[in-house]
Amino acid sequence: MEKQRCTATQYRKVRGLAALLAALIAIMVSMPVEAAQRAAKYNASGELQIPKNYRQWVFVGAPVTPNEQNSGKAAFPEFHHVYIDPASYAGYKKTGKFPNGTVLVKELAGVGAKSSSSGNGYFPGEFIGVAASVKDAKRFAKEPGNWAYFSFMGDDGKPLASAKAQATAACNVCHQQKTEDWVFTQHYPVLRAAKPSK
Repeated sequence: MEKQRCTATQYRKVRGLAALLAALIAIMVSMPVEAAQRAAKYNASGELQIPKNYRQWVFVGAPVTPNEQNSGKAAFPEFHHVYIDPASYAGYKKTGKFPNGTVLVKELAGVGAKSSSSGNGYFPGEFIGVAASVKDAKRFAKEPGNWAYFSFMGDDGKPLASAKAQATAACNVCHQQKTEDWVFTQHYPVLRAAKPSK
């Protein structure tokens, strides 16, 4: 009889642990979308604070549109080193969509050398700026796709600790064209590779 009581107690403990484990797994599965909503942080004035440690995020690509290939008047002649916060990357990899709260950081680097021991080309020079885009259905409900865009460069050329959202027309003129949810995924091989097949 004592042995049966012991076995029953052990069985209840195992069931309890199994239920706890299942709950933890459910929380972990839901984390990518929820965690993404915490990647963007704002100050008391409602300005987006420049994301910390973004270079530790997922690097997705580095397009460049040099002046030489745009009649000397490229709108953005610098390299765009683009990062996405890890939680949003996990959400995109799972669903093929950018979850609410997604943050993309664009670190700008000028074109430096145009030749190397490996051959001629365009090679990144010095960093010259940082920008970001944030998808937030509540905060930016009136913005196309719920995306807002921020530049962390001051008028004096020095980086800012925080920035207010830019005017809609400043960025959406380009982002509304031939993009996936206002993101140039066609230029980001890491995102293309991560997107689940249909």
